[in-house]
Amino acid sequence: MILVEPRYSGNIGLVARCMKNFGIKDLYLVKPCVINDDARRRAVHAQEIIDNAKIFNSFEEALKEIDYAVATSSITVENEKAFLRKAISLREFVNEIKDLKGKVGLIFGREDYGLFNHEIAECDALVTIPTSDRYRSLSLSHAVAIFLYEIFASSYSEERKERNIGYTEKKTMYRYFEEILDLIEYPSHKLERMKVVFRRVIGRAKLTIWEYHTLMGVMSEIVRRLKSR
Repeated sequence: MILVEPRYSGNIGLVARCMKNFGIKDLYLVKPCVINDDARRRAVHAQEIIDNAKIFNSFEEALKEIDYAVATSSITVENEKAFLRKAISLREFVNEIKDLKGKVGLIFGREDYGLFNHEIAECDALVTIPTSDRYRSLSLSHAVAIFLYEIFASSYSEERKERNIGYTEKKTMYRYFEEILDLIEYPSHKLERMKVVFRRVIGRAKLTIWEYHTLMGVMSEIVRRLKSR
């Protein structure tokens, strides 16, 4: 996280708190204001992030510490020729960096002016948070929170994503379903249609392994009870 010339100490504290919420610990400050007690008070339990923050005298010095520089701005253009401020959305950015290796630096500018054009020109990408045309600009801490949430939520869902069932599990489920149809003497002229319908339903469901075992427990119990009648 890189803050360029932050003007208010309290904002540094709020950013530090957001960073700790989403597991980010490296804070770089380019020519910041005096960091006073207001920053520590607003950081709450993230004061160590402020204590360990690196201070730089220039934007260029901070860039040397990262591998991929991401500028942020609410001021963007759609004109293809105005390449400098042609931005991608935050969600597009999150999808693009999933496989990126190295240290990514999210760069936020001054509370009043944001990043200057020459600073944006030094970055690898420009990212914006889509907001209402009536009021585009977000407060610094709010913008940081939204950025970090999107990144965290993406990695969190990927880590927790459970494998969907494959060919073997589907074949087992179809076999049990067909056995149930046979045991209840399902009408033969509707049999093939019902098998196809069941396969389409299971295909659309994209069952996880946990869901598969839960349903198979029910289906095996149905088979057991039907056979014991």
